[in-house]
Amino acid sequence: MRLAVIGGTGLIGTKLVGRLRADGHDVVVAARATGVNSYTGEGLEEALEGVETVIDTSNSGYFDDRAALDFFYASTLNLLTFGAAAGVQHHVALSVVGTDRLAASEGGYFKAKDAQEKLIRESGKPYTIVHGTQFFEFVKSIADAATVGHIVRLSRAFIQPIAGDDVAAFVAATAEGAPLNTVVEVAGPERFRLEELVRTSLKVREDPRQVVADPLARYFGTELAEGELLPAPGATLATTRFADWLEA
Repeated sequence: MRLAVIGGTGLIGTKLVGRLRADGHDVVVAARATGVNSYTGEGLEEALEGVETVIDTSNSGYFDDRAALDFFYASTLNLLTFGAAAGVQHHVALSVVGTDRLAASEGGYFKAKDAQEKLIRESGKPYTIVHGTQFFEFVKSIADAATVGHIVRLSRAFIQPIAGDDVAAFVAATAEGAPLNTVVEVAGPERFRLEELVRTSLKVREDPRQVVADPLARYFGTELAEGELLPAPGATLATTRFADWLEA
């Protein structure tokens, strides 16, 4: 099968490309570094030639409504438009567990992701949207974003993070299958309090910062309800445990 991975040089994109190629697929790595820009459309026509499945793992570095919405809307519209012209049969998009809930309550980045998903659902094209929980690899970034001085202030909301390799495996299996025309969820096997997860990570890294549970703390500018980052009961659970990933 010929597939194109949008954002193919990023964290999940790189893992995904490696896994798909190991499975014997012909994979196009589409990213600005390879001359393909989904936001402007540069290089897309050539990149999608003969492609059966597009997998969008691209992301925006913006967290405000306008900039994030502009990126996700323009990029997704280009992928759908160029994909239709190329005869793409399956549009797979990686998104975030809780997007719809956080879009309704907080807006910002999640409002933009929700708009992206709506565009895909209403396009009339065969699709599957994968909702993943937060990656183990991003726990340090969560700590850094919540740090003032030597104090890390974090919500006590629950989180069920997942290894990037497990996300890539799930997305690969999804892309190799038929379009489901719905949202599927994947999460890690363990549930933590957000502050507990970060405290464990910092301890293993011998990071001296102090973690404080703060009910008023925000998550990348977002106020979290206790279960907003958790998957639905029917989600697929990966097998890699956080402690094992840290050790490895």
